[in-house]
Amino acid sequence: MVTPSLTERQKSWLTLAVLWLGLLLLAGLRPLAVPDEGRYGEIGRWMLVSGDWLTPRLNGIPFFHKPPYLHWLEAISLATFGVNELALRLVPALHVGMMLVALYLATRTISTEQMARRAALMLGTSLSFLLGGQYINHDMLVASWIGVAIWCFAFSFMTGAKPQALLARLGFVACAMGMLSKGLIGIALPGLVILVWLIWTRQLKKVLYLPWFSGLALFAVIALPWFVIAQQKYPQLFDYMFVNQHFKRYTASTYNNPQPWWFYLAALGLLLFPWVFFALAQLHRKGQRAADAAPPVAREWTALCWIWAASITLFFSIPNSKLVGYVLPAVPPLALLAALGWQRSMAQRTRAPQIFAALCVVNVGIALAIVTQVGAVTRSGRAQDLAQVLACAATPTDTIYVTGAYPYDLPFYAQTAKPMVVLEDWPLLRQRAGDGWQRELFEGADFDAYAARQLQPPEVLATAGLVSGNWLVLRIGGEKSLDLSGWKRFYEGAGWLLYQSAPALTAKSPEPAQHIGLPGCQHQRQR
Repeated sequence: MVTPSLTERQKSWLTLAVLWLGLLLLAGLRPLAVPDEGRYGEIGRWMLVSGDWLTPRLNGIPFFHKPPYLHWLEAISLATFGVNELALRLVPALHVGMMLVALYLATRTISTEQMARRAALMLGTSLSFLLGGQYINHDMLVASWIGVAIWCFAFSFMTGAKPQALLARLGFVACAMGMLSKGLIGIALPGLVILVWLIWTRQLKKVLYLPWFSGLALFAVIALPWFVIAQQKYPQLFDYMFVNQHFKRYTASTYNNPQPWWFYLAALGLLLFPWVFFALAQLHRKGQRAADAAPPVAREWTALCWIWAASITLFFSIPNSKLVGYVLPAVPPLALLAALGWQRSMAQRTRAPQIFAALCVVNVGIALAIVTQVGAVTRSGRAQDLAQVLACAATPTDTIYVTGAYPYDLPFYAQTAKPMVVLEDWPLLRQRAGDGWQRELFEGADFDAYAARQLQPPEVLATAGLVSGNWLVLRIGGEKSLDLSGWKRFYEGAGWLLYQSAPALTAKSPEPAQHIGLPGCQHQRQR
């Protein structure tokens, strides 16, 4: 019996599936990165534990830097698959999978099946996919929805004299999801790209024929309810989220991670290495014969890709503060341009398939090396080892005190049910703190006076050491500046110290069968 061979389209879908499953395998090979993954992973877990699906909270304190879409999905994933890193990383992985499928479908529509599969392979073997696609924060979510919005609007405008209504409405829906993912850039960036493209291709008048009423209605129904309800409960929300976290962060020079103007050019070189160089090669075509060898792609589509990549890169290059993940929305069009560049410069060469495969393998090897080594390299910065000990030694009613630094990943791994008490000179920090964890906490505490009780002065430490059932967590070296009378060292980890209040040490220890640890202890035993 002869088994029928796969069609070209089936090969493409199989390729997409293999790329995505490979991403999941990589995502399960490393612990949480701090601060980002510890912060956002814990916000999702706390939403599930507390049952408060309206207010994202860090250590029980409102955290309104971004809208809650990421946290909702994290909480759902944790409820479905258990409290573990892979459950969290499934959320960005699903979105980068959507980005990959959107690129494939768009390229297949405007070019050929082979070109679409090549573009998907270039994106799917890049560090933007293999590493960025598993990183727990808002960046991949908003990047994916921005991409879907741009594709939908662009195809809508390219259907004829008037935009195709259904595609345009899907574009409005994608913008709404982008806004729920990370705020106003979910609208601003698709709008910027499409506007510049329409002007460049002389299609601007088509904007008048968009289904504005139904499109904006869909946008409002999806994007606005949370903002309206949250604003009613927290009247200062809009000013904090949009003025402080959007406009001031974009225009000010006092936030973290100041970088030079060319930072995102270098970032794109790494995120889409080595494929990005085939995209850039198109800017220096050598000979009409090479250009004629490429499959026909309308000039409007190549213009869209260049405008898309350039607009987003320029937009994020203006602020002084820069992070690599911000430029992820520029990756899909560059992958398509890279596929076209490969066709023009490499496809006719005898050993082109072997070279392409080798580059794919090299990229996957780089990603594998990073995810398998990053845990050891960052071990002293994480509190995972201490959390595992604390989870089995503490009880759910115990109180954890923290000072000097903030262990973002500890609550997630220990699966605490009570917020930690953070000891600092908060009045002084309000005057001097930069853009760090202290500001995250005291600004969030301004929204909720009850939650603000988790922020206490250092003087509380002496009294807490005399009460049974208390634990103290601090960075190694931080103990030298503290009076720890009443506390006894319980465990020393790679980068953190754990102390127990002294009375608990003299009390009669419960029998092992009677001791109730934190849920994280059972999780460690199962592993």
